[in-house]
Amino acid sequence: MLKYLTSVKKFWINELKFHKIVYFLLTIILVGAFFIRAYRTGDLLRFYFDQGRDALVIWKLWHEGKPFLIGPVTGLAGIFLGPFYYYLIAPFYLIGGGSPVYPAVFLALLTTIAIGVTYYLGWQIQSRVTGLIAAAIAGFSYYMVLAGRWLANPTPILLTSVLLLLSMWKLVEGKVKNTKFLWFSLALLIGVSLHFEAASAIFYIPMIIIFWMYLYLTNKKVLPNKVIFVISILLFGLTLLPQIAFNYKHENILFNNFQKVLVEEKSFQSPFTSYNLTKKRDFFWGVFSSKIFPGIVKYANIYYLAGLLGIVFALRKIPKTISLLIIFIGVPMIGYFFFQGNYGNIYDYYMTGYYLPMILLFSIGLGFLWKNFLGKILVLVFFLYFCNLSGTLDRNLIYAGVDGPTHITLGNQLQSVNWVFEDANQLCDPEEILRLPTVAQDEECSRQFNVDVYVPPVIPHAYDYLFLWQATKRCGDNLCGMIKEPQKKTVYVLYEVDPPHPERLEVWLSRYEENSVIEEEVKFGGITVQRRKRI
Repeated sequence: MLKYLTSVKKFWINELKFHKIVYFLLTIILVGAFFIRAYRTGDLLRFYFDQGRDALVIWKLWHEGKPFLIGPVTGLAGIFLGPFYYYLIAPFYLIGGGSPVYPAVFLALLTTIAIGVTYYLGWQIQSRVTGLIAAAIAGFSYYMVLAGRWLANPTPILLTSVLLLLSMWKLVEGKVKNTKFLWFSLALLIGVSLHFEAASAIFYIPMIIIFWMYLYLTNKKVLPNKVIFVISILLFGLTLLPQIAFNYKHENILFNNFQKVLVEEKSFQSPFTSYNLTKKRDFFWGVFSSKIFPGIVKYANIYYLAGLLGIVFALRKIPKTISLLIIFIGVPMIGYFFFQGNYGNIYDYYMTGYYLPMILLFSIGLGFLWKNFLGKILVLVFFLYFCNLSGTLDRNLIYAGVDGPTHITLGNQLQSVNWVFEDANQLCDPEEILRLPTVAQDEECSRQFNVDVYVPPVIPHAYDYLFLWQATKRCGDNLCGMIKEPQKKTVYVLYEVDPPHPERLEVWLSRYEENSVIEEEVKFGGITVQRRKRI
C-alpha cells in the first residue's frame, strides 16, 4: 500500500509540474464553481416543502433520538427512497445548530468534487483539454449551478453517477489487474444512488446488465468470478437493508406499494404512439440542451451539430469509450420511453444521474474539434456564447435581492419568522405583567400566541421547521410562547403570494375576516405577516 501511495504521489507531482497551465485553469474552474454554488446560501437557499420535510425528520433524530429506516417519498405513491440522504446531511444540521445552510454548502462541495471527477474522466478518456471543457460547462452552466445549489436528495447523485461511470470506464479500459474492487464499487454506487434519486438510479440496473453483456463480447477477462459476483450482489443488498427492515416492520407495505405501482397501475407500458414518442423525444432534448445553453439560443444548433460530428469522429478513435457512454445514457433513455408512472409525468431532475455524463459526451465532441485550427475557433466561439449566456444568468442568480414582490427564499423566510418572535416579545412589558391581576396576566398580557401559515403547496413544512428551529434557538423548549392549541387572542398569520391561484389564498384568508382584526402587517418580498387579535 505504501509503495502504491508513493507512486501515486510521484505521478501527481510530475503531472502538476509539467501541466501547470491546465491545473491553474482547473483550479479557477473548481473554485469558481464552488463559489457560485455556495455564495449567499443563507439568503438564496430554496427552502420549501421538501426541504422543510427533510429538516423536520433530521430534527427528530437529533432532538428526540428517532432514527429512520426510509428516506424521502418518491414521485410514485407509497414508494420511499432509502435513508442515506438523511444520514449524509444530518451531521451538518447538527454542526450548524439546525441551520439548513450548512448541509446546502456541503452538497455544493459534493457537486464541485463531481466536476473534478468529470475533468479526470475527460482527461483519461481523450485529453486534458476535453476534461477542462467538460469541467467548465459543468461548473458554470446555469442549470447545473441550480442543481448544485439544491438542498434535495437528487443532488448527491451528481457525484455517484460520475464515480459509477469512472469505475465502468476502468473496466472498459482493461488496465486494472485486480478488478474486484471495481465491481464492489459498482454494486455500492448503484445501491447508494437508489437512496438519492430512484428515477435515475433504477435504470442503472438494466444499464449495468447491458454493460455486462458488452464486456462479455469485448473483454471477458474483466468479468467477475462467482465469488466476486456473489459479494457484489451482497454489497448491493446491504444498501437496501434499511428499506427491507422497514417493509417487514410495517406489514410488507413497501413491497405491496411497489407491486401496485408496477402491476396494477402499469407504470411501464408500450411507448409506441406518435404522441408519446414525440413528447419524450422533445423532453430528453430539452433536458440535454438546457445544460449546455439554457433557453433558446439562435446559434445553439450549430454547436450541437458540431459536437455530434466530433463524437462521430471520436467514435473511430475511442470506440470503447463512446460505446460505454452510449450504454450509460442510452439504456436509461429507452427505459424512460416505456415509463408511464406518476401519471405519465417525467421531470428534469429525474435525470440528475445523467447530467454530467451527457456533458462529458458533448465535451468529447468539442475536444476532438480542438485538434485542428478551425475546430479551436469553433470551441472558443462556443465558450464566448456560453459565458455570455450562462455567465449573465449565474451573476443574476447569486446577486439577486430578496425583496422582490414574488421572491421567496430562506433570506426573507427567516426575516418573516424572526419578525414574529421579535414582535411577540414586545406584546407585554414584563413589569406591566406583574402589576396586573393573575387572570389579566393570563388573558391580556400572556406572551403565548398562535401561528398560522399559508403556502401554495398547502402543507407548510418549511415554516413548521423554521419556526421550530428559531423558537428553540431563542427560548429552548418554551418556544418563546408559540403554541398550537388552545387558541390565543394573538395569532400571527403568515402567507406567501400565490400568483397561479390567488383565489385559494383569498379563501384561506377569509377565515379571519369576521373573527379577528389586523393590528400590524409587514411584507418581506413575497411573504406577508400579520399580527391579528381575535375578537
